[in-house]
Amino acid sequence: MTAVSARLNEAEVRQMVLDWYEKLDVHAPMVEILPLLVPDNLYMKFPEVTFTSLQGFEGWYQRVIRTFFDEVHTMKELNVKVSDDGSRADINLVVHWEASVWTPGDRLSKRIKLDAVQTWVVVPSPVTGKPAVQSYSVDDLIFAADSAKL
Repeated sequence: MTAVSARLNEAEVRQMVLDWYEKLDVHAPMVEILPLLVPDNLYMKFPEVTFTSLQGFEGWYQRVIRTFFDEVHTMKELNVKVSDDGSRADINLVVHWEASVWTPGDRLSKRIKLDAVQTWVVVPSPVTGKPAVQSYSVDDLIFAADSAKL
């Protein structure tokens, strides 16, 4: 199958979302993560930054993996709607994220615990034909009562 004739299906899109979070948890190398993003017309909005390129993602990712550790993402809600022609999947999700962070000089690390409400658009990658993120937006962060803040 060529990328041009690729059609998304719900099962593969769901698996791609779960794989994404697994890769974030283990701080996978960029070579494993970049194929999950479209190379052009990318849009990613995080609470602290918005970018539209793979280079922007790489800068964000390199900072994140040097800041947070012991990360765990747990899917709480995952709603996937694939278009009739398989050219696009609209995703609404809530993922619970826990991570530790240590500020140099502090005696102890702090634990962040929150639910991230997100919307994604996934399309077939023009390179691989597999599901790839075109748009990724963190719409809300809901912190647990006992969470450290970002």
